[in-house]
Amino acid sequence: MRIAYFINQYPKVSHSFIRREILALERQGLEVQRVALRGWDAELVDAEDESERSKTQYVLQDGVKGLLMPVLQVLRAEPRRFLSALWLALRMSRRADRAWPYHLIYLFEACRLLSWLQASGAKHVHAHFGTNSTEVVMLANALGGPAYSFTVHGPEEFDKPQFIHLGEKVRRAAFVAAISAYGRSQLFRWVDHAHWPRVKVVHCGLEQAFHNVPAVAVPTAPRLVCVGRLCEQKGQLLLLEAAQILAARGMEFEIVLAGDGEMREQIEALIAQHGLQAQVRITGWISSEQVRAEILAARALVLPSFAEGLPVVIMEAMALRRPVLTTYVAGIPELVRQGENGWLFPAGDVDELAAALADCLAQPVEVLQRMGEAAYQRVLERHDIDTEAAKLAHLFRAQA
Repeated sequence: MRIAYFINQYPKVSHSFIRREILALERQGLEVQRVALRGWDAELVDAEDESERSKTQYVLQDGVKGLLMPVLQVLRAEPRRFLSALWLALRMSRRADRAWPYHLIYLFEACRLLSWLQASGAKHVHAHFGTNSTEVVMLANALGGPAYSFTVHGPEEFDKPQFIHLGEKVRRAAFVAAISAYGRSQLFRWVDHAHWPRVKVVHCGLEQAFHNVPAVAVPTAPRLVCVGRLCEQKGQLLLLEAAQILAARGMEFEIVLAGDGEMREQIEALIAQHGLQAQVRITGWISSEQVRAEILAARALVLPSFAEGLPVVIMEAMALRRPVLTTYVAGIPELVRQGENGWLFPAGDVDELAAALADCLAQPVEVLQRMGEAAYQRVLERHDIDTEAAKLAHLFRAQA
């Protein structure tokens, strides 16, 4: 069976979980056609991402001219379907977060996607994220293309469900995958009870390369690592405020910010303002192997996010037998348990964050090792990529 995956940008440094999912589906015996809007010219640091790029078709690679011919072909072959899809696109633009010209472009993108799906014989198309990528596959379905499904991660979809017409996308989908029970509950809010059965929980997963990494002893060095894009929702500025509290108490520590992003200059300025240059290091974008090395070199992962779905990096740290310090938002408490495999604190509370950091740094290595082992067992039970991909493969085959 051949299916297609449609993503806004692929491959992408922060979307390695999509690559893992695709490769696991292929191990399940499915053929997966990769289609993305963009990403052919993105900077990559992973050899696996380079390989994935060579397998991916890019809707916007030829610019607007690449969209015109597929539109004319659909209009000529299926005028009624085209007009119906056009009406749907215009409906999706009402009270939306983007004006109607964007939705017209989504329709044009859907025409090109449709031509590739028909040429490949794909029986189903799956999108990641319930934003414009899902609208494109929904419009391709309205044009006569295969059934579609999509994975909702959050928090973006839950910040503006009415403005992206999330309920309409769920109602028209063959099924919807939520990455946590919390995510499923948020989807329940926007559709009638009759549609609830089509919302399934399918976790993001880790491949055996993470599960099979030999145990590495927790270091005695007072080092913590925060992995993620440098942006508002990840809470790195609050982490620096907490770090200032620890420094004022005379505590020894090092915090590694693994990643890059739009807030790097602001974060660097706050590091300088608080005089934390000796305690805080920013790596910039690094490969998955380098991320793994940074996690293993730390006592624990800290992720003070204000909004999340269920971060894959938490799963990665737990698979590497490191406890986690993070906020009890969204799906995180489904995985991280206070005092057992990590610390949970209220989002936005700098004093609680500082207290959790201080407690982690004060713990004997033996305690952190026990917490790390509990973290490993927990994530192994819930987030194996082949187990989760098998759930998806079953859903895809049932729809076909």
